[in-house]
Amino acid sequence: MKDGKFLVLGIESSCDDTSASVVADGRDMLSLSISSQIDIHTLYGGVVPEIASRNHIKNINHVIDQAMAEAGAEFDDLDLIGVTCGPGLIGSLVVGVSAAKALAYAADKPLIGVHHLQGHISADYIEYPELEPPFAAVVASGGNTDIIDVRGYNDLELLGRTRDDAAGEAMDKVARVMGIGYPGGPVIDRLAKSGNPHAVEFGRVMLEKGSYDFSFSGLKTQVINYVNQSRMKGENIKKEDLAASFQQAVMDVITEKALEAACEYGREKIALAGGVASNSLLRSMMKDICTENGFGLYVPRPVLCTDNAAMIACAAYYRYREFGPDGLELDAYPVLDLAEGARGEWQAPH
Repeated sequence: MKDGKFLVLGIESSCDDTSASVVADGRDMLSLSISSQIDIHTLYGGVVPEIASRNHIKNINHVIDQAMAEAGAEFDDLDLIGVTCGPGLIGSLVVGVSAAKALAYAADKPLIGVHHLQGHISADYIEYPELEPPFAAVVASGGNTDIIDVRGYNDLELLGRTRDDAAGEAMDKVARVMGIGYPGGPVIDRLAKSGNPHAVEFGRVMLEKGSYDFSFSGLKTQVINYVNQSRMKGENIKKEDLAASFQQAVMDVITEKALEAACEYGREKIALAGGVASNSLLRSMMKDICTENGFGLYVPRPVLCTDNAAMIACAAYYRYREFGPDGLELDAYPVLDLAEGARGEWQAPH
């Protein structure tokens, strides 16, 4: 406790970003430190798990020290330490969980684990102090494309998820085939702004009626086949048009399913989260749809869309208020059910 505020140190290391943050009273971000590994993994066209975990080990102490210094806080000032415990890359998760447990033990502070997707949703609470459940959430990233009914801070129901490639993953793979670099999402977004979204009409995979699940593998294959056929014919591929057409197909599916879910579950607010929430087309389309249908739209600033520890600290605050600490037996879980994780019912990985 400092100046009457409840301080939470959040730690995030589920994939390739090492991050620490101090958040006061669940919503006031006092600091945010992120060490990115993009330059390292760009050499391989994607995240290499072992390299990611090794770099987390190198960076974890630095980002924690930086976050504490930026917040002007000492470890004695902390009231809680929160950490992502799953899902994610097991080697990466272990680094963050181990660091959090060591700090909790040394500083004699309570410890609590956070489900990574619950963290992403919590980024909206930091961006919008007035936002409270219930609302519909769309979490789209390199590993997830999910629609979630947020009934309470720790009462989350997964309505739909990707059955194969997530939106961000499909973008990375398409970008690799197009030869435009990694990560693919930002590059495709930039190219698409000067392209024609109707130059190539790719199919939209909506799956069976009433399903909120996603499938982008088929769309990815359509793009790959288009590129290969064009090259075999010696035809010139305008990358801007291809990027715009592919991106439009992805966002059409996400926005339509998000609107359907919000309507069916009677939610008047829709929140975006995850790295793909930074996509300019998704933001624009969701803004138009929400305006037309009278929904409130909540989208975090880009730095809070990607993996960060502020969102973890926020989620940790609300989990702790309802359930209390987890204790030093907390483990890392590469696979973790969202509803159970939000309640702190940690299960062995399977």
